[in-house]
Amino acid sequence: MAVNSYYATGKRKTSIARVWMKEGNGVFVINKRTFDDYFTLDILKRLILQPLDITDKKDKFDFYINVNGGGISGQAGAIRHGISKALVGYDEELKSVLKKAGFLTRDARVKERKKYGQPGARKRFQYSKR
Repeated sequence: MAVNSYYATGKRKTSIARVWMKEGNGVFVINKRTFDDYFTLDILKRLILQPLDITDKKDKFDFYINVNGGGISGQAGAIRHGISKALVGYDEELKSVLKKAGFLTRDARVKERKKYGQPGARKRFQYSKR
């Protein structure tokens, strides 16, 4: 990549996004596909662009993103986390704005594992007296 490129890893649930950011004109490439091709839901597009909107850096950077794991919503959250961390790598003064908005916090909620001898994580078999 270019000399002035920034890298960050964003995570949410089981999704991991590797984000490369370099100065450009707002191009997004996600898993070798365009932004609109990969994310069809408008709410997910807005979720991803939140860090850029809050810092007024919307069309100043190009992003090359590899994302895998989880579902489409978890991947969008992971990309938002990665973009936020990359922006902090670019300019440390943006950290207070992004942290106040909650974009630098990793959403660590993960599905609880199923326990042995039970039908689910919390569910128990019905008690039978006889």
